[in-house]
Amino acid sequence: MNFDQNLYLENEKVILRPLHQNDLPLLQTIAFDADTWRWTVTKIETLPDLKNWLNGSITDRQKQSRYTFVIVDKATGNLAGSTAFGNISETDKRLEIGWTWVSKACRGTGLNRHCKFLLLRYAFEELGYERVELKTDVLNLRSRQAMRKIGATEEGILRSHTLMHDGRRRDTIFYSILRAEWPQLKATIFADLSTSPTQV
Repeated sequence: MNFDQNLYLENEKVILRPLHQNDLPLLQTIAFDADTWRWTVTKIETLPDLKNWLNGSITDRQKQSRYTFVIVDKATGNLAGSTAFGNISETDKRLEIGWTWVSKACRGTGLNRHCKFLLLRYAFEELGYERVELKTDVLNLRSRQAMRKIGATEEGILRSHTLMHDGRRRDTIFYSILRAEWPQLKATIFADLSTSPTQV
């Protein structure tokens, strides 16, 4: 994973591009929605919260620990949220796709599915990684269903795994997709997206 590269992934519906400081004004138009942060470790309610999230994401890229993208809805040209590669192990050829949030207007539109396809294809076909991990709050049924819909395998629950913004200790459920499974998933679950070009 080359953290110095400005990575752009694109198909007919969505563009994933690196998060930048100058995205702050556009992020302000979509970030302040309580339901977005219901199941996340981070809670963004104020402009300082958003600035801290943005600065932390950029710092993590500089530290080569997380690569954060903004999601651009090509139908409108507007920002639709954010997602990231993280917990990267070059030795183990493993990474996580996560830290994903999508604006209220774009939920249920299929945008997140397009994002996951682009990220999975890049991880397996460009980086040559062997394993992609995903995880969520065990109570987040919408997220769990979405992970199953893209063919991820449920692996188990880590109890009292993560401290949430409201003080609750979250049970975290893990999912994964392996490189050996990707061709079949690409040919079935993502068959309608597989002919779309990826731009890097």
